[in-house]
Amino acid sequence: MKLFLEQFITEGGYKTVLSGLLATIEIAIGGLIIGIILGTLIAIVRVMPKYKIFPRILDGVCDVYVALFRGTPMTVQLLIGYWVLLPALGISLDAVIVAIIMFGLNSAAYVSEMMRSGIQSVDIGQLEAARALGLPYSTAMMKIVIPQAIKNILPTLGNEFIVLIKDTSICSFIAVVDVTKAFKNIADANYEYVVPYLFLAAVYLVLVLGITALVKVMERRLNKSDRKQ
Repeated sequence: MKLFLEQFITEGGYKTVLSGLLATIEIAIGGLIIGIILGTLIAIVRVMPKYKIFPRILDGVCDVYVALFRGTPMTVQLLIGYWVLLPALGISLDAVIVAIIMFGLNSAAYVSEMMRSGIQSVDIGQLEAARALGLPYSTAMMKIVIPQAIKNILPTLGNEFIVLIKDTSICSFIAVVDVTKAFKNIADANYEYVVPYLFLAAVYLVLVLGITALVKVMERRLNKSDRKQ
């Protein structure tokens, strides 16, 4: 404990931890935002009528996308994105930005399935009524169906955010100093691993409990607004 406190406070290890914690939160939030936006678009494609050839092609592309990202480990996707695709394309990006993009692409595959179930849980009569009033399909989906679908899947979106927070621990594979890497650096400095890793577990636990509490607050507020209506 003494060695840990010396490294954490006296040697300025807390600065690395705070920087790593910020990177962890940035990657998780950025990944979730990309996942929600892209996942919603994929879900809309998956549920739209397939009377014409173009929607069928889009649906096939979405099927392949979801199968690809759900069928391979996040670590492998991160490594391929950073060490294979970017060099092949001649693109240089900060490792944190790459992590955000790859986590977002991965999250979109899972969010799309959540959103699809959320859309299907909304009464189809609401979409039909909006269409009967002259609203385009896309407008009816985005303004009427999607908001209700998001409310229905809010708990599962919270779970997805928790998964992203915990999965950021693999970002050290592409040289990102997240909170896990920060505590590992402190542990490696003095070869004392028990205390730093216990503190690391506590940090993740606090983050998860905070997200859980936030989701519950949002659910209660949405339920109150429904009762008022």
